[in-house]
Amino acid sequence: MKVSLSEIADLIGGSITGNKEIEITGLARIEEAKIGDLTFLYMPAYEKYFRTTNASAILVKPGFNKIRTDISFIEVNDPNKAFSKIIIKFFTPDFALSGIEASSFVHTSAALGKNVALGRNVVVSAGCKIGDNVKIFHNTVLLEDVEVGDNSILFQNVSIREKCRIGNRVIIHPGTVIGSDGFGYFPGEDGKYKKIPQIGIVIIEDDVELGSNVSVDRAALGATIIKRGTKIDNLVQIAHNVIIGEDTVISAQSGISGSTKLGSYCVLGGQVGVTGHIEISDNVSIGAQSGVSKSITKPGVYFGSPARDLKTTLKAEAHLRSLPEYNEKIKNLELQIQKLSADVKKLSDKS
Repeated sequence: MKVSLSEIADLIGGSITGNKEIEITGLARIEEAKIGDLTFLYMPAYEKYFRTTNASAILVKPGFNKIRTDISFIEVNDPNKAFSKIIIKFFTPDFALSGIEASSFVHTSAALGKNVALGRNVVVSAGCKIGDNVKIFHNTVLLEDVEVGDNSILFQNVSIREKCRIGNRVIIHPGTVIGSDGFGYFPGEDGKYKKIPQIGIVIIEDDVELGSNVSVDRAALGATIIKRGTKIDNLVQIAHNVIIGEDTVISAQSGISGSTKLGSYCVLGGQVGVTGHIEISDNVSIGAQSGVSKSITKPGVYFGSPARDLKTTLKAEAHLRSLPEYNEKIKNLELQIQKLSADVKKLSDKS
């Protein structure tokens, strides 16, 4: 891919200093960039690489000191966001896959849309419905009656169990499992756990992206649902009958327990744990490593274990840090009380 600096500036509304017709052939981090690359600089911590970078052009904030004359600059208010726009417009990977590999298996009752691509050893079982322009990479398995919408991409080693439904423009990264059994057991009279069949499904709506090694359990009854536009990072566990709202973001190693409802436009940091059978409001952000044990009914920022609103948690943390000082103060107060008590007793004895 080659694109001129002027085309890039037009896209992001930036102002160029230097050669407008430089051809950009790649994007790179400032410390790794080479000739032909465009990079960006938006945090002071990375300015140390400015003098030594080999990039041909840099996105910078207005007013940046452009002391190097061998580099062209594009000034833009938010270089980070602008860089993302450039990737999306000019450098989005194609994920090349075309045709149907001879080693793949498609059941005679399965329906494939137009321009479907299947990699090596893909299995499309009976009753499956695959939309137009779908790419399913190597070793991915779809069990019976799975539906996949138009323009979706399923990378290698994805497993989708029976009857689950995947929407349009969904991206599922390697190793993810959709529709595994929910964690349902009950203790029998003999003390041994008996398995409760999980007879529901998983519904993943349009424009959802699931990272690698995500596990989304099928519902015990009904459906586990991930709604439109939600993005889920690697190594996340979604338990049975969970419902996740629209445009919510869940970071790596988080887990959501069964039958919990998570609202729209929420953000969960890494390693957040959410207990089962609760509800979390729309527009809630939860800090990394928090533990949510009760429903959250108001939008806001929450943190800690148990998770509380951020101001309350920060106050509590401040007091925790001061515990040694508090301990010394309490000891001194106890000594003063003992001394006062002794003085009072002496006065009482004299009287």
